[in-house]
Amino acid sequence: MSDDRFLDIETKLAYQEDLVASLNQIVSAQQRKLDELEAAYRKLVDRVVEQSEELAALRIEDAPPPHY
Repeated sequence: MSDDRFLDIETKLAYQEDLVASLNQIVSAQQRKLDELEAAYRKLVDRVVEQSEELAALRIEDAPPPHY
């Protein structure tokens, strides 16, 4: 193989290594954001469940007696 072919292969390899590093940073950032969104989702679900339970308790207290 000629020196030009080795140089081309080394250049392509360098670009591929850079691309892999860039993609790894992007995937890592996306995973961090996904983790943040999942935590926020869990908090919202817990809050909705709490409010639903509180609302159900209020409906029971405001219900007319069974003899009506």
